[in-house]
Amino acid sequence: MTIDHQDDLDAMRIIGRIVADTMQAMAAAMEPGMTTRELDGIGSAMLEREGALSAPRTAYDFPGATCISVGEEVAHGIPGDRVIAKGDLVNIDVSASKDGYYADTGATFGMGKLAPSLNRLCRDGRRATQIGMGQVRAGRPLANIGEAIGTFASQRGYTLIRNLASHGIGRALHEYPEEIATWPTRSERRRITKGLVLTVEPFLSRGALWATSGDDGWTLYGEPAAPAVQYEHTVVATDRGPITLTLPG
Repeated sequence: MTIDHQDDLDAMRIIGRIVADTMQAMAAAMEPGMTTRELDGIGSAMLEREGALSAPRTAYDFPGATCISVGEEVAHGIPGDRVIAKGDLVNIDVSASKDGYYADTGATFGMGKLAPSLNRLCRDGRRATQIGMGQVRAGRPLANIGEAIGTFASQRGYTLIRNLASHGIGRALHEYPEEIATWPTRSERRRITKGLVLTVEPFLSRGALWATSGDDGWTLYGEPAAPAVQYEHTVVATDRGPITLTLPG
């Protein structure tokens, strides 16, 4: 999607706020002993109150309103009977639509006190996303996003999961430019156009290079197995930099 009218930007800000508020409410409600199904119920109810539709449910028939991935799960975790425990890494990914406009956000949270290495991973995951967002500017190469994130990751001894990418968004959950690498790539020749709407969502890990599907056909796991975090915003490219749409309000 390319935004060139204020009405489109206003609508994207509305759904961006909804998904951000939903994710933050879920994170605030999270406690040891809660199941991921219970946590998803909080998100589902909030989206419904806001008149928004779960994007993974409507677009892909995903068996949940949100994706909740715990511990060794990297992404697309199905809400269910899994119990959240102290010390767990919990990724909450919320994407939804309202009035035909889509936004997508995600973050990894610690359930209580984390090991120091996991605290650093979360801190650096947030930083990697901000570094990638800093490359979103009209006229710049799209590859700059992955180059900047990759440099940051390698300098700190991290890996990036290379089959989970950022993507275009707006009138659909996934649209042009489709896959946007958050790791260095030589084949990318496209440029960022003014008004382009996209996500920035690196998966930073302490060793995983790929995401592989589990037995349920949805949940993804790191390969080789290692802790991983994801932080995601939906942004709009302008001549001055990105407008972040997925901010709580």
